[in-house]
This record gives sequence, structure tokens and C-alpha cells, in this order.
Amino acid sequence: MDRFAIVTGDITASDAEAIVNAANRTLLGGSGVDGAIHAAAGPELLAECRTLHGCETGQAKLTRGYRLKARYVIHTVGPIWQGGGHGEAAALAACYRSCLELARAHGIDSVDFPSISTGVYGYPMAQAASVALKAIMEDLRTHDHPCRVRMVCHTEDAANIYRQTYNLWYAETKEDRL
Repeated sequence: MDRFAIVTGDITASDAEAIVNAANRTLLGGSGVDGAIHAAAGPELLAECRTLHGCETGQAKLTRGYRLKARYVIHTVGPIWQGGGHGEAAALAACYRSCLELARAHGIDSVDFPSISTGVYGYPMAQAASVALKAIMEDLRTHDHPCRVRMVCHTEDAANIYRQTYNLWYAETKEDRL
């Protein structure tokens, strides 16, 4: 699909109009992607996040990007892995859908995602890739915007898991091109 790509890189250096932050419920910074985005964006991001009064799991909220190349940050709270029997997949899919809906609502044309919940929240990468790709691909098939969506994986190993999952379920055929 021309509108979707899987890349390896540092999401804080993204040139997308919006990057997604795998945040905690407070939105006040944390470790992993969350800490890196807050550090790169500067203290203004934290100040704006304080006005948002947190975020529920599966939901998303928008802030400016401040010192980032990205104009916006879409903050979403992924589920903490508890073995897979506690609604984790539904909550993770809701994260991706909420972010894409918020991007559309604000006319954002390009969005870069990290692998939500696979760091300190412990979601197994292969399972997270299946959930993420299903949510993203369903959204892109039913909506014209955003025009570009990328999974920005921090490591090549993670990117390979996402690529293998994509190739298994979503590799394009001539009839399937968007």
C-alpha cells in the first residue's frame, strides 16, 4: 500500500506532521518513547500536557510538537500486558484507531507511530504488530486521510517483526491496491 510504510529510526526525528507518543495515563512523561519525546520536545510539551488532565487507555489527545520536527504529538495510552486475557488487544487496537481519528479531525496528513505498549508495558512484539497492523490497515482502507502512515520501529529487529506480519496478512495483490 502506497500510503503505509514500516521504517527503522528515531521517532523524535520524524518529519511527519504528527508523531504518536506511547504515553502513560498522566501524560506527564515517562520512560522509553514517552521520555524521549518529552526530552526532544522541551518543557513546553510537559506544560501543555498538564492542561490535558491525563488520558484513558485506548484514547488519544493532541498537543503541539514544540521543538520536534513534527508539528503535533498525538498521545495515546496503551494497555499493560497481563497475559492477553484482559482485553489488551481491543485496548491496543483502540489506541491506533483513536490516533487516526484524531489526526483526521485535525486535518493531519501524515502520522508516524511507535510500537505502542511493547516497551515497559510488556506487550509481546509479534502480537502487538498483528493488532497494530490490523487497526491501521482497516482504517486506511476506509478513509482517505491521513495520506501517509508509518510504523517507526526503534530497532531493525522490531521492524522485521512488523514487516513479516505485514507480509503475512497485508501483502498487496493487483486487485488489492489502494
